[in-house]
Amino acid sequence: MTEVREAGVTRLLAIMARLRDPKTGCPWDLEQTFASIAKHTLEEAYEVEDAIRGGDMDALRDELGDLLLQVVFHARMAEEGGHFDFDAVAHAIADKLVRRHPGIFSDAEIATVEQQLASWEQIKQQERAAKSAAVGVKSSKLAALEEVPIGLPALTRAAKLLRRAEREGLGDLAPRAKEGVALDEAALGDALLALVARAQSAGLDAEDALRAANARLLDRARERAK
Repeated sequence: MTEVREAGVTRLLAIMARLRDPKTGCPWDLEQTFASIAKHTLEEAYEVEDAIRGGDMDALRDELGDLLLQVVFHARMAEEGGHFDFDAVAHAIADKLVRRHPGIFSDAEIATVEQQLASWEQIKQQERAAKSAAVGVKSSKLAALEEVPIGLPALTRAAKLLRRAEREGLGDLAPRAKEGVALDEAALGDALLALVARAQSAGLDAEDALRAANARLLDRARERAK
């Protein structure tokens, strides 16, 4: 099975190299950049989630393949630029998994999910502190917030920022919703951030709540269209 998997990856890497060949490659693939395919990478990740939600294993296989293509595409462009290759990407994540599972790959005593999560977070904090020191950032607490990707959906990012702020002891950073204030973009943004904070306090997920609300909206639209 391992040989089959390795052959599949080798074939995929060879196909990507051919598509990006400056002389004989695909015109569309050749004109792509990290920035131009970033949106496709995000879309493929969402399609993987959609296949999982639908319980469709055939679709999940195909969508995982599409997502893998994005990794291969980025890695190929990085290799062409002399930065890193696919093998380096694979080794980097393998090293990270080993480093963050001391209960499996070293002699640390980790027997429960809670202990593993605590250990994982502690190691992440150590890595973050080392990275902050290397680039001259004084506060690893601030770095914990700054590394939350801007490309995440806004509500997802707000939730992550609020959770990290609480975890890092930075206090309640969410603005309070104000009643009777004229609604503009800034007021709406502050109100949404306050609602995310309230949802987390109540053990709710704002993103899921909005997704469910969207589904209800579609249901009402279908009823009216009958």
